[in-house]
Amino acid sequence: MNIQINNQSKTYQFETLSVQQLLDIERPNDQKGIAIAIKQMVIPKHLWSTHFVQEGDSILIITATQGG
Repeated sequence: MNIQINNQSKTYQFETLSVQQLLDIERPNDQKGIAIAIKQMVIPKHLWSTHFVQEGDSILIITATQGG
């Protein structure tokens, strides 16, 4: 499966891959304070385990930062 994550091409040897599985691979120790958008549509956290990534998807992982 070929996808784009934050404008970087990635290839995975999976036929199916949920958002949660993708995060477990890409960010195993850093999943707090993030948001996921696939094709410019935010995927709510409660759907991460049931929403599946598709071939060619463009995924944006956004990390919250503090500041003011």
